[in-house]
Amino acid sequence: MERSIFLIYTGGTIGMKQEHDSGALVPFNFDHILEEVPELRKFGYRISTYSFDPVIDSSDANPDFWVELAVLINKNYLLYDGFVILHGTDTMAYSASALSFMLENLEKPVVFTGSQLPIGMLRTDGKENLISSIEIAASVNSAGRPMVPEVCVFFDNELYRGNRTSKYNAENFKAFRSYNYPVLARAGIHIKFNTNLINYPKMWGRKFSVHTVLDTNVTVVRIFPGISVDFLNAVFSVAGLRAVILETYGSGNAPTEENFLKCIKEAVDEGLIVLNISQCQEGSVEMDTYATGIALKRAGVISGYDLTLESALAKLFYLLGVSSDAVFIKKMLKKNLRGEVSFK
Repeated sequence: MERSIFLIYTGGTIGMKQEHDSGALVPFNFDHILEEVPELRKFGYRISTYSFDPVIDSSDANPDFWVELAVLINKNYLLYDGFVILHGTDTMAYSASALSFMLENLEKPVVFTGSQLPIGMLRTDGKENLISSIEIAASVNSAGRPMVPEVCVFFDNELYRGNRTSKYNAENFKAFRSYNYPVLARAGIHIKFNTNLINYPKMWGRKFSVHTVLDTNVTVVRIFPGISVDFLNAVFSVAGLRAVILETYGSGNAPTEENFLKCIKEAVDEGLIVLNISQCQEGSVEMDTYATGIALKRAGVISGYDLTLESALAKLFYLLGVSSDAVFIKKMLKKNLRGEVSFK
């Protein structure tokens, strides 16, 4: 049976090629993808393309863009076996995290990829990333089910869970890492899937739906030596603010100064949701281990476990859009909704 892939170009380096005369980088026409990457013909897949017009620099990615992307997938969900999204690298992890929460009951692959060099350049990593992403999006198991029915990021021969990734390198082809969760697949001579790590539906055939309401009344506060209570009070007093992501030290530690903790407790008591994630890229928040973490917990701060910053933001945007009930949101923050956290 012919596999079908919907290829979406949002913008980014991967879709650029050099003009013959001027040498300038310009987006190429993705309607002619088989001319640019003739190797794709060998798959025998039906590949349809869609390009955002105008294309979006990934630095301009925002919730409206995520909604547009999610709605586009929804419109084409029944028509294709998998989706590949070409995206700039700077905010790819944010977009992949957001889509992972917005796409409810997803049973098909949604693979984000991009490149560090334009696809038209001799040493580009774009062709390999594109070809492998399409093969992954079309892959099925012996029962005919998709191998990876979740939102992923593929880069430099490795497939990551989308809401576990962060960009860590601006120069190397290996631009992304998943610090707290193993890779879902590796591409070598063969693509080897780690099926025990992939999120498969507990029950197949549930109705796919898209969440398009995102509430961005969230801010991030990174704890640093000397942070002032006046600064915190100013942040917590921002009109309309519903949640704060607190980036703390190590396993979830922060100053134990009485005024600092009082400031946080008063904000929580007034209805602000405060989520604790670590400044460390690897490891998890453990608020029952040290006195400083215990003090935050007593003040009403919620553990973000090993959430990435990108995933913490996306999860809050999603939950705040779903409900106005702070009790419900706090309950959901403590749950693993899309494989975004690890529980010991």
